Amino acid sequence: MDSPEIKKIDRQREHQANERTFLAWLRTSIALIGFGFAIARFGLFLRELQSTVTANPGTVTTPASFLRSQTVGIGLVVVGITIIIFAVWRYNQVFWQIERAAYRPSRLLVWVTAGVVLVLGVLSIPLVLWRPLPPAAPSSSTSRRMNTVSPPSSLPLVRSFLELAVKHSDRNQLN
Repeated sequence: MDSPEIKKIDRQREHQANERTFLAWLRTSIALIGFGFAIARFGLFLRELQSTVTANPGTVTTPASFLRSQTVGIGLVVVGITIIIFAVWRYNQVFWQIERAAYRPSRLLVWVTAGVVLVLGVLSIPLVLWRPLPPAAPSSSTSRRMNTVSPPSSLPLVRSFLELAVKHSDRNQLN
């Protein structure tokens, strides 16, 4: 039979494992919040870059669908905050189960979190691959096409970014 000291040490190990698990969920949620913020702000940066490159700040086109970088970014932030709430709930639940010596593992939170992150990750793929086309001039025979999306072509965007950076550095050297 186990002595009371061994049971106490085992219980301490279980509580420490519970704390490590909680901290892992917390790190995951912080990463999701940071990633969501980065996606939302990078989309804003790309729109500003496009308006600067086209020299027409008032006519920046944005996708009409809900699948914009800001929407996906906010979604990731909300998921990260939700994971914090569930992690605290699960930590307390496991804490009391350890104290009562009635621990029961639950994998539901793991599967739900993995599913939500997977869906948001898949939704972010088009944001990386596609960008809006510049607005076309309306013609008399066809109506103006709105919110069209082109396949990936990052080379012109990179070239435009580099040209903008060179102009900006030249302007700073003159001052």
